[in-house]
Amino acid sequence: MDYIRNDYETILKRKAAKEEGSYTCYLFEQGIDKILKKVGEESTEMVIAAKNNDKDELTGEICDLIYHTLVMMVDRGVTIEDVEAVLHKRAEKSGNLKEFHKVDKNS
Repeated sequence: MDYIRNDYETILKRKAAKEEGSYTCYLFEQGIDKILKKVGEESTEMVIAAKNNDKDELTGEICDLIYHTLVMMVDRGVTIEDVEAVLHKRAEKSGNLKEFHKVDKNS
């Protein structure tokens, strides 16, 4: 998953050094509302692609969602390491299905 880390680093650089014509810079200039709108749009498009059972379309939409999520992370100050730490904690909770359903009965 070096691609995700590399994309994150590129997005950090674009936020710091405003590059003319950069879509990433455009998103930062527009602000969090625009970034969140794109995350929402890409989430919906990913769900539709999955429902349509189109692997190529789904793969592209997943990539779009990851990119826009990374932009949101940079904007909000969430690092790759922050996410990895939470994933690590969750991985330690293997076999907790019964406990999970006690907490969230709607899942």
